[in-house]
This record gives sequence, structure tokens and C-alpha cells, in this order.
Amino acid sequence: MTIRENLEQIRQNIEKACLRAKRDPGKVQIEAVCKDQSAKKIRQAFDLGIRLFGENKTQEAEIHMQQLKGSDITWHFIGKLQKNKINKILGIFHFIESVDGVKSLEHIHKRVDDPVEVFIEINIGEEKSKTGFTIEGLKKAIPYISNLNKVTVSGLMIIPPYFEDAEKVRPYFSRLRELQDSINQLAIANMKISHLSMGMSHDYEVAVEEGATIVRIGTALFGRRKP
Repeated sequence: MTIRENLEQIRQNIEKACLRAKRDPGKVQIEAVCKDQSAKKIRQAFDLGIRLFGENKTQEAEIHMQQLKGSDITWHFIGKLQKNKINKILGIFHFIESVDGVKSLEHIHKRVDDPVEVFIEINIGEEKSKTGFTIEGLKKAIPYISNLNKVTVSGLMIIPPYFEDAEKVRPYFSRLRELQDSINQLAIANMKISHLSMGMSHDYEVAVEEGATIVRIGTALFGRRKP
């Protein structure tokens, strides 16, 4: 399958998922995950209409950005947020999806002159191998976050536990949507959650049915990465 064929299939699947959930397909963005991909493949995806690209590593991202310089691409950082690289990440990326704790929010707040939008990463399965706020941890931190007036939280992002059967992931997506609703009901000035970044190559259709506005897709778009 070519990238063109893969993308066509992904778009069709999203449309079908939106139809099942009575959603507008125009409200779902495909974010192409660039990890270990060549600039040639990224350019192909761009030429086919993808404008949102996610990067896990700053060093690899800089290479991609240089090779695709001048392209109308929105670059999102979706990797583990290391405190000593926040300055660089803020300088080269349009957006950070993977803000994983209060300390990261504080670092961003201190380093920007104007308010910046971010997504907060939720460790929805409370897995020790993954970073991010737990749901209860975020709820406890909300009063403090509400005082960080140079940070606007506009979305939530998750990497749920992996299951071969995508249906088993549904409860995690549903839980994130419930968290979105509960935060928005609080009407906090700098926490208006309008985006849910959830769903990857094997489970994005279920994520769309549960309210995803951004699906992060690598393998299903570019094919399997070489070891």
C-alpha cells in the first residue's frame, strides 16, 4: 500500500466512524507521526494534504524541519518532555501536546512572554512506564494551574494501554471525554478543553467514535518502521 492509498483508507475510516457517532468528520484532524520517517515520506503526506505533524524527538524534528523548510506545516511535540529541552521545544515547535506535570507547566509559564496554548498528557491507565497526570492528580492540581496565566490548557492527550482488540481501549477514551466535560463545567479561564488528542494507528476509529479531535497516526499512514 502506498501513502496515498493508506491516507485514503484512513480518511474513509474516520468518515465512517463519524457517521456512526453522528459527528462532523471536519472536526477530526489527522496528525502524521514522524518518528523514524524520512523527509521524503513526510513530504508525500504533506503533498496529499496533511498539515499537522507530530514529533517525538527534538533532534530528529530539527532535521525534518530543515528538510521541509518553507512548507506550511504545523509541528506538534508529542514526546516525553524533558525540562532541560523545554526552551528549545518552545522555540521550534508550534505546540506541545505532552505536558506531563505541574513542573513542566511551571517551566513553560516562566519561559514565555505571551500566553501559550498546550495540551496536558493524562496517564489514563496509571501505568508506571508512562508519564502524565493521573485523573485525580490533575483534578487536585487544577486550582494551582488556574493561576498560571501564561499557560492555556486547550486539550488533553493520552497514550492508553495497548490491546490488540481496539474495543478494549474504548473505556479509556470515554474516560478522557468525561474528564474534558468535568473540567469545562468548572469554567476556568485558562482551561477550556476543546481538543482530545487520542487514538493511534490500531485504535483511531474507536477514538473518533468517543470524541477524538486529533488522531496521531504513524504506521497506518507511512507503513511499518524499519528496525
